Amino acid sequence: MTMQGNITQPPVLIGNTAYVSQFYADAEAAKLWPKVWQVACREEEIPEVGDYVTYDIVDDSIIVVRAAPDLIAAYFNVCRHRGRQLTEGCGNAKRLVCPFHAWSWDLDGNNVGVVRKDAWGDGLKADDLRLRDVRVDSWGGWVFVCMDPDAPPLRDYLEPAASMLDPFELEQMRYRWRQWLHFPCNWKVAIEAFNEGYHVAGTHPQLTKYSPKPTWSDGRGIHGVFGSQAREGTGGATAGAAGAADMRQGLADSLNQLWEEVNGTTTETMVRVANLLVEELPEGTPPGEVQMHLMRRTVEEDAKRGVNWPRIDPAHFAAAGNVWHIFPNTVVIHGPTFALCYRARPDGHDPNRCIFEVYTLERFPEGTEPRPANLHKPDMDEASWRKVLCQDFSNMGAVQRGLRSRGCDGLRPSPVEERAIINFHRVLADYLGTGAPQVIE
Repeated sequence: MTMQGNITQPPVLIGNTAYVSQFYADAEAAKLWPKVWQVACREEEIPEVGDYVTYDIVDDSIIVVRAAPDLIAAYFNVCRHRGRQLTEGCGNAKRLVCPFHAWSWDLDGNNVGVVRKDAWGDGLKADDLRLRDVRVDSWGGWVFVCMDPDAPPLRDYLEPAASMLDPFELEQMRYRWRQWLHFPCNWKVAIEAFNEGYHVAGTHPQLTKYSPKPTWSDGRGIHGVFGSQAREGTGGATAGAAGAADMRQGLADSLNQLWEEVNGTTTETMVRVANLLVEELPEGTPPGEVQMHLMRRTVEEDAKRGVNWPRIDPAHFAAAGNVWHIFPNTVVIHGPTFALCYRARPDGHDPNRCIFEVYTLERFPEGTEPRPANLHKPDMDEASWRKVLCQDFSNMGAVQRGLRSRGCDGLRPSPVEERAIINFHRVLADYLGTGAPQVIE
């Protein structure tokens, strides 16, 4: 193995069958999705007793319901009579009632109604009638489900990502906007588009105006993380202005650009404060002082409107990187008061299609939290998705088409800037028993 710079792993080849093979997709359906903890919804989606969300993954459908003020339950979405699904979408119900023959269950999953039950005599036992339970737990404001009774507890599964992200208090954030679409690419192509920063120079050149620097990437257990090389900085929201001649104007320009083109990796308060930097600080103010002033003033302005920042040790802030890939299919771009999140999952059994979801989280003054609808935005245009996401979309579909070509013999991710992707496929191979990255000799 050749060792250059900070290359600490050998280059590898990842077979394209992982993205285009029906065999591989079927293996995921049998060996991955039934075995892992996965995000079903946010707690805020089910605030009241009886609120439910239906989560579909390949052939399985799961009801996540608030069964009591302090209890969230999850059940397979299957009537114990003839197999009819009980719910779709989201809603509120005092009971879960089958639309086919009107069998019903309480929110604890117990059967409370069988039409003309005496026809079965003693043939219907309580345990046979109860909805089948699915494991459910919460972290960071997300509700996770797992169909495997032998899987580790959620907290163990999430480490070390959970410990790195805990100080950001993601559970205190709420949806600002949500939207989704069906996309013509494998779910892994979609999620990997946001699992590294190596693509920024090629895909988003407008974002490299002030800082065209490389990124770092790493696998952390079954999860992955990447961030800016300037780890000592104040995070992804401001790192993009590191090369500006005048940091005051550079930060303002950078944050305004993120607000307009992403609408997810900064906040309105931070942008407003950044636009005052030129007025509030003298020309020649050292870059570090400009960044600290931005953070301090944003904290002050947020506090005035009832938003308190979490206390995060600067060393921990830097070590946490900018983006975490929570295995298998959730990506979180985190900040002190905001997060931009992605989730991708198979669209049925088709390896060439996925359901792709994007949403932003933010800390709001108590009592002012919005309840945005989860909007279906099928048109992949800037009016619906903003500039940066549309640039990513252009890659996702084209990658899937390229992976199906006879000219593609696999992927060669960077051993430095795409290590999280390499780790991702090693973990997938552990679950599936196939598809492990192969060292390039």
